[in-house]
Amino acid sequence: MPKIKTRRSAAKRFSVTGSGKFKRRRQNLRHILTKKAPGRKMRLGQSTLVDSTNEKSVRRMLPNV
Repeated sequence: MPKIKTRRSAAKRFSVTGSGKFKRRRQNLRHILTKKAPGRKMRLGQSTLVDSTNEKSVRRMLPNV
């Protein structure tokens, strides 16, 4: 049986924490930043965890993790 390949786009977007959860980047920090408050931009710069409803699909895209 062949090896299962990792989806490279998902591997670049998600990383695994020590407890096995998936870490991701927040959206809305690419452009049109002038109208966003500084505090909002600081919060968007922090990473967050993948929601439990999406964790199964992320785990399927990253089988070797």
